[in-house]
Amino acid sequence: MPDYREPYGDLPAPVLDLIRSAGLAEFATVSGAGLPIDTPVGCFHELDGRISVATGVSYPAKAERVRRNHRVGLLMEGFPGEPVVLVAGMGAVHDADLQANVDRYLPEIAAYFDNFAAGYSYAQTRDSVHYWAKLFIDVSVRTIWWWDDWSQVERLPHRWDAPSNTVWPASDPAPAVPASVPLDWSPLPWRDQAAEVMAEGLPAHLTLLDADGFPLPFRARAVARTEDGFALDLPAGVPWRVEGKATLCFIARATFVGTVQAAPGGARFTVERALPVMPIVSDLSAIWSPTSEARRKLSERLAAELARRGQPVPVMPQEMPAPTGGSLLRAERSRKLYAELARQGDGGALYIKQD
Repeated sequence: MPDYREPYGDLPAPVLDLIRSAGLAEFATVSGAGLPIDTPVGCFHELDGRISVATGVSYPAKAERVRRNHRVGLLMEGFPGEPVVLVAGMGAVHDADLQANVDRYLPEIAAYFDNFAAGYSYAQTRDSVHYWAKLFIDVSVRTIWWWDDWSQVERLPHRWDAPSNTVWPASDPAPAVPASVPLDWSPLPWRDQAAEVMAEGLPAHLTLLDADGFPLPFRARAVARTEDGFALDLPAGVPWRVEGKATLCFIARATFVGTVQAAPGGARFTVERALPVMPIVSDLSAIWSPTSEARRKLSERLAAELARRGQPVPVMPQEMPAPTGGSLLRAERSRKLYAELARQGDGGALYIKQD
């Protein structure tokens, strides 16, 4: 067992087990306009209690948002019977040494690379630097809420808070050159996207700001289409007032921006627009074998982001390095996840159904 030193080590064992072994979370940040935006991400628990998130240098929007507003939220959902864990934290962006980030990232995913490699070997993916070049966002935990399992989310959660004198780590200094122009991934009309995700039965997470300004995602019990958006069945234990600017994310296959308000039986989400969807999100194989147009766009933005940091293209090792202890823990959960999804007949959903 690794020598954990996290400040919240007195939490119940099932909660700690989930935090330490979860390799996937809903991760929410705040835009410059004050909009909470949720994206599913891979995450890595550190021995000192930080929860680290990696995002691509060629798609740095999450990191840019964290640099402007350090408040972030993470939702980790286990299997049926396991806890539901929600974290409010302070994010710090690390991009001063992108080669070090690659060297840090690879051992963290080494044990379960095959589970998301879409049939490709590491040797076949080494040239996909548009994916491997990473920015890290290290999240120091401020508050943890948890429910013993999904059946308990109608109740108020348990809660842990960091000491009031906690010093939050700072981001690396921002590059002096302004960020490059975001890539133009023209989305389908939002109603077309809504029809697709509803037809697939994908889970939906609603994200709002809580009273302290933290963007907190939470899964809806059920979702139905309306003329101007969606009707949501929300658990009573949601961590925010059901009102205001929000995003509704269907495991990144579609993310809708709009406003939400409480309604009889749940809430109504009125859509204003859909966010662009990167091809490498909607199709895992496109991470390693993107279309020529997608590869061109990602490569051009990677070059621009490397140039503004004055750093070279990171060098990939010939072989995948040995996994960390945390990677082995996440690999075991990943194997169970894919086995359960196969049992449920939902192999492409990435999320377990919660009754």
